[in-house]
Amino acid sequence: METTISPDKTGQGIITILFSVLLMAFTDALVKLLSSDLTIWQIFFARALFAIPLMLLTLRLGRSRFALQSLHWVVLRSLLLILTWLAFYAALPVLSLSVAAVAVYTNPIITALLSALVIGEPVTKRQWGGVLLGFLGVVAILRPGSDAFSWITLLPLLAAACYSGAMVLTRHKCREETPITLAIGLQAAFFITGFIGTGVLALLHLSPETIEIFPFLLNDWQEMGGGGWGLMALLGTLSAIYFVGVARAYQIAAPSIIATFDYGYLVFAAVWGFVFFGEAPDRLTLCGMLLITCAGLLVAIRPAKAE
Repeated sequence: METTISPDKTGQGIITILFSVLLMAFTDALVKLLSSDLTIWQIFFARALFAIPLMLLTLRLGRSRFALQSLHWVVLRSLLLILTWLAFYAALPVLSLSVAAVAVYTNPIITALLSALVIGEPVTKRQWGGVLLGFLGVVAILRPGSDAFSWITLLPLLAAACYSGAMVLTRHKCREETPITLAIGLQAAFFITGFIGTGVLALLHLSPETIEIFPFLLNDWQEMGGGGWGLMALLGTLSAIYFVGVARAYQIAAPSIIATFDYGYLVFAAVWGFVFFGEAPDRLTLCGMLLITCAGLLVAIRPAKAE
């Protein structure tokens, strides 16, 4: 039985991804703010605890149903995104939000290349030039071999690779899944991961000296008052909205196009980083951001038929 593929809706996809990354940047700033008090596992768990009922309520009010077409592809997509946020959030207590954002936003270049390999979208000389520019931008920001380099910066790069794989998978194997189905599957994965991570750490009884190495990853569950649970409810609501939005954007338009407008996250992350933490990227980081942004634009240009 043949599956009918819906035509692209590029304009709608661009608006959807811009709104989604605006919310995502704000949420990530809140996570960075909370990283000194809570653990990544309880954020995963508590956020999903609010997001899942909200999504199920949305299904009920919309008289929709949870129609899963391909369990294994949805599970693989969710696992890739869990690795994405695990690597990215682990870097936030150490790196500034803008630097972490720039490192992770090498993903549009990776997405375009994966789209060529998996979906068959051609890569032109212009786009290969974009890949080179993106590499130079990464070097400018990471500064390998200098005192400014930190191995922690490689975590957002790992997140970028996982995110790219998930987005190409969304387009190639999960296009007929509903966005709400993909989002519920992802939130369920966050809930399970947070529960397991918290449980394992409780059983291990790590020493205070070990926990001190990386408390955001290794600490036990921390008490949350009314304000903490209120923030978790806000994070759950925002994540429910933007996870649906990202899934929808990558379903209805070409990944290379949507990945370029994904760069709006860099602007929003820089704004929230300044508002919440007074972070201001230096000149070399700004140059790297500009190079990576230009690279994304070059990569996203669709090849002309004559090329």
